[in-house]
Amino acid sequence: MENGLGILAARDVDFMIHGLLKLHLFGQELYLTTTHVSVLIVCVTLMIFAVVVKSKLKDEDGKPGTLQNLAEMIVEALDGMVASSMGEKGKKYRNYIGTLFIFILISNISGLLGLRPPTADYGVTLPLGLITFCIIQFNNVKYNKLGSIKALFEPIFFFFPINLIGEIAVPFSMSLRLFGNILSGTVMMSLIYGLLSKVAIGWPGFLHIYFDIFSGCIQAYVFCMLTMVFTKDKMGD
Repeated sequence: MENGLGILAARDVDFMIHGLLKLHLFGQELYLTTTHVSVLIVCVTLMIFAVVVKSKLKDEDGKPGTLQNLAEMIVEALDGMVASSMGEKGKKYRNYIGTLFIFILISNISGLLGLRPPTADYGVTLPLGLITFCIIQFNNVKYNKLGSIKALFEPIFFFFPINLIGEIAVPFSMSLRLFGNILSGTVMMSLIYGLLSKVAIGWPGFLHIYFDIFSGCIQAYVFCMLTMVFTKDKMGD
């Protein structure tokens, strides 16, 4: 009896993973899921915000409004974060790091709006890790030339497999860290709302502050900081 109740309760838990539309392409079945919709909503929201801010910059009286001041504060904060971590050489990556931080942050906290956080899907975090990996290796070759290959064999030749695994593991460790933390928050909140809905009055809001806002901000910062640290390490002094 208890097992039966447990199974019925488990069925009430909604992790917000749903296939919304099935497509057939090249003999394969592809699904449009809640994650795709969430990513689209986040991207469209950011684009609308950018367009609106740009339109406000054309104010005829030349006085910045509240929205422009807010946008400038965000840009200055992100530029300062990049400058303090990457120095003069890293200025060219301000746009990438800024965009990365804002996208991850909005994705992480989108659960507050009833969306499934896109970063709770490994299909979203892995490409972010791979893009960062390409930037890291690009700078490794650019600034270290043949030294980038030589470093794989240091201090002795037999360390090559370990050094190679260490380089390849970077995008996977970064993407899995972000994915795991956001997914765990999503699962916890789904369990609370699904299994404890009758007693979960009031305190889920407090948990949202931790899992969505606090943890979401921390994970966005950590991902961007690791991106800057690994890239700066390849650039040298």
